[in-house]
Amino acid sequence: MRIVIIGAGVAGCVMARRLTALDGVEVTCLERVTQDDHSEAGTGLNVGPNAVKALGATDPELTARVTAAAFAWSNWRISLTDGTVLFDLALKDVADGPGWRIRWSELYRVLREAAGDNVAYGCEITEIARAASDPRKTAVAWTQDGRRHRLENIDLLIAADGRYSEVRRTISGEAPVRLTGVAISRLLVPDTSRGLIDDYGQWFNGPNRLLAFRVPPDHVYVAGTFPIEGQIPDHMKTPDTLRATYTPQHAPVSDQAGWLIDQLAGNVADTHWARMQEHDALYRAADCNVLYLGDAAHGMVPTLGQGATQAIEDAACAAALIAMRHQAGQRDAARWCQEIEALRRDRMRFVMEFSWAATDTVLAGADPVAGTRHKTEQPFLSKLKTLYRDIGLPLVDNKA
Repeated sequence: MRIVIIGAGVAGCVMARRLTALDGVEVTCLERVTQDDHSEAGTGLNVGPNAVKALGATDPELTARVTAAAFAWSNWRISLTDGTVLFDLALKDVADGPGWRIRWSELYRVLREAAGDNVAYGCEITEIARAASDPRKTAVAWTQDGRRHRLENIDLLIAADGRYSEVRRTISGEAPVRLTGVAISRLLVPDTSRGLIDDYGQWFNGPNRLLAFRVPPDHVYVAGTFPIEGQIPDHMKTPDTLRATYTPQHAPVSDQAGWLIDQLAGNVADTHWARMQEHDALYRAADCNVLYLGDAAHGMVPTLGQGATQAIEDAACAAALIAMRHQAGQRDAARWCQEIEALRRDRMRFVMEFSWAATDTVLAGADPVAGTRHKTEQPFLSKLKTLYRDIGLPLVDNKA
């Protein structure tokens, strides 16, 4: 049986490592960048407890490797930029364990080392098509080190090639994008805060929000959001405007928020900018054996930190189901895709809707004080428990 994975990111590496262990399965994972090239991953990442739980149930060794490279995410605090605390939650109250705080590049390093020789790097995809001999199967062509390669009659093509997936665009069409009307900036800086910044925190000045946490070995990830209409205006990216955006007018700025504002204003040239958006979830192609995972399946708003988290959860669940069916002698890739979609569809709808709803405090005209107080109430906390605990692995009691 032939399986091809496009993309050695979070989901791709987890799948490649697990599926290669199946008897009689030929797994090829193709990655565009070179093995040590993490130039597009120069930020930090908070991975939710649900991903740690899902991966721990399916690949304990890999989970231990990531844990050793990360700091624990154990607490979530929301404040105003003047230091007033609105929300202070220990994750143990809503989850079965902590999450991870880690650099994107370090997560990639750990996952790619664990995937080993199962990944081919420096591969430029030149063609993705349905196989001529069987419309349910696919064919992929690529170049590597100046040589052309092609695989025909692929029994299962797994698209793990990110939010702007070329596989999804080619096989299932362009995914419509929904914008929230929020700009987001991302920055990774050396930790010179002298202990001011550690676990996951958010700071509001009106609907304008700062977010930060410390990651190994000695850096701080900083993100800022503010409402926009259309494109992000260039004048909003200047140091003076950024200072004004997050500095309270009628109270002194807290030491924590002040340090974060200094980092944003002082590192404009190194800041990555984007507009917060999502696209419809899709786990499988309608008429051939193509499975979408991670951002290729569901580009979502990052409000609850579920982007990479759900990529890990996707891969853990999909790999567990495929391994279980394969070991039982059930080798129908189309059926696998259908079952994975059924396993993940409602879960992903919940995650995406919850993430979108939690964006309410960063929208134009939002009242972050009232909005955050709602997050201290039982309905929101109950949804957090569902998010962090009910991971949906096949044949696993996820609510234990």
